[in-house]
Amino acid sequence: MSRVPPYSRRDVLKFLGSAPLLPLTGGLGAGMMRSAPAHARAGQPARVSFTGMPAPGLDDPAAMARTTVGSRMVLQYPDGREESVALAYHPFFMTGDAVPDGQGGTVLAGGYLDIHGEPIVDRSVPGRERQYFSDCPDGMSLLALPEARVPGVRGNPVFAVVQFEYTTWDQAGAEMYARLPSPIAVLTLDQDPATGHLRLVQYRAVDTASVQGLWITCGASLSPWNTHLSSEEYEPDAISPKPKDAARFRAFSRNLYGDENTARPYHYGHLPEVVVQPDGSGVIKKHYCLGRISHELIQVMPDRRTALMGDDATHGGLFMFVADRAEDLSAGTLYVARWHQQSGTGPGAASLSWVRLGHATSDEIRGLADRLQGDDIMEVHETDPGQPGYTRIPFSGRHNWVRIKPGMEQAAAFLETHRYAALAGGSMGFTKMEGTTVNVRDRVAYSAMSRIEGSMLDGSGGIAVQGPKAGAVYALNLRGGQKDSEGRAIESDWVAIDMAAPPALVGADLPQPDALGNVHDADRISNPDNIKFSETLRTLFIGEDSGGHVNNFLWAYNVDSGKLARVLSCPVAAESTGLQAVDELNGWTYITSNFQHAGDWNALHDKVRPATEPLVRANFRDRHGATVGYLTGVRI
Repeated sequence: MSRVPPYSRRDVLKFLGSAPLLPLTGGLGAGMMRSAPAHARAGQPARVSFTGMPAPGLDDPAAMARTTVGSRMVLQYPDGREESVALAYHPFFMTGDAVPDGQGGTVLAGGYLDIHGEPIVDRSVPGRERQYFSDCPDGMSLLALPEARVPGVRGNPVFAVVQFEYTTWDQAGAEMYARLPSPIAVLTLDQDPATGHLRLVQYRAVDTASVQGLWITCGASLSPWNTHLSSEEYEPDAISPKPKDAARFRAFSRNLYGDENTARPYHYGHLPEVVVQPDGSGVIKKHYCLGRISHELIQVMPDRRTALMGDDATHGGLFMFVADRAEDLSAGTLYVARWHQQSGTGPGAASLSWVRLGHATSDEIRGLADRLQGDDIMEVHETDPGQPGYTRIPFSGRHNWVRIKPGMEQAAAFLETHRYAALAGGSMGFTKMEGTTVNVRDRVAYSAMSRIEGSMLDGSGGIAVQGPKAGAVYALNLRGGQKDSEGRAIESDWVAIDMAAPPALVGADLPQPDALGNVHDADRISNPDNIKFSETLRTLFIGEDSGGHVNNFLWAYNVDSGKLARVLSCPVAAESTGLQAVDELNGWTYITSNFQHAGDWNALHDKVRPATEPLVRANFRDRHGATVGYLTGVRI
């Protein structure tokens, strides 16, 4: 690679209008690569690519025990010359930090609040009582408002909405998954106009009382109209919950309301939306008409009406919602995909058709959720009752025999969506379909199938492929002119018509663990989760939630070159979350990245745990802390 000394730092900070770049820091202060006008000079970069980093190993346990970035961004000029920028990571905070509240005081980052906005206190260790805070920051949206005015901001006010999925343990080490209402907050950030550096000025929790609190908020996306689209995954079963799940929901209700019987299952498993206000506060609403599924990360298409939705479940489905009006998810039509298999080799391939599940408004379904119990909607058995009218369906890794009660079709479609979609003929065989994103120029969506196993292999949900357990990212071509299962026109030009995984985006199971204990090939993706596409960089970013890599990675995949590069390594036994690719924000481009549950050990980590556990505990509040931040870089 050639380097040309006469280029100044500011020359490198300018870039072709079609491809603004990533944040930069260096001896002159923090900064980012700025976009340039469309009439950019020939001496400016014409293309950007990423040079990957090696996976950290036991020769450097400190690197395994923190967020490590050893990757580079390469700027390629029209005359063949190149410049290289080394990337790095910049956190806004670690959960458990005291962060500014914008009123002269501080609040606890990632802190849990009850329905009245009061701290929920961890009393598990006498004498060490403290507010619960999350070790699992997840979905994040970075955005700007033209009319924003926030005291303490010297440059440009920028906002980040951050949600926290759960907390893993209490101070005594007891499991706390799904036992607390998920917090969500708006960060006000001060963007330096000259450098692009972001500084935290204010942290304000979003009041969720109007939506009965939030349940397991996972991945998120930024809507085309500049709002934060949240998620509630693993919706609580309102009819036949497993005993452990029922106990968790009672604990959730007790921590949220002070009573274990107040929370209603049908209020959770929906699509929350946060609208950021000019003062850095947030207003939240829940949309009840997008199906009650394991919402993970939806993608709204450029028409501002069509939403493609993954479903992080066993016996899950691929869902689509077409809103009645642009920029308004409060009413529309819900569909589930039918998989018509064309290949069963590896992750398989299929054409898709769409089954119409129904039309509803959010208010209609919210009214049903307020008054109905599960047995008001349908009768469900886990063994064959031997009576007429029941249909056997796949559901959550097992089978149910179900019968809808008269007049309850709409309630079933939108409150018992998994069961109803199976009854309606949807292909409910997917396993952990997580993030979804879109490449607008090529009219291709991408869906992360974190694990290809169980119901994707055995045909029980209409899918029968080979794997791998390491998962894959599928590409879905998007077209207009489609009809649903009833022969009705689907009013969208962004309907997925097929589904197959590019070879570079398929993980690889190892026949035996490698020297670190990885059971999936460390140089390929493993259990993809968060995914986001950058139109300007022509790059798909992929974050892992891997049970096969001892360290989870963030990858960059260039859709033109087909090159896959490891960009970042999370702390050992942590998951990569919070991914967002922001193509342009006041002239700067950002890649956000968080992690969660560092040191969540299992047998996979036996070889590395002795050397890394003391470091993880020291780095991250004895495993209770996790960071929220973004990628930065240093000019080399």
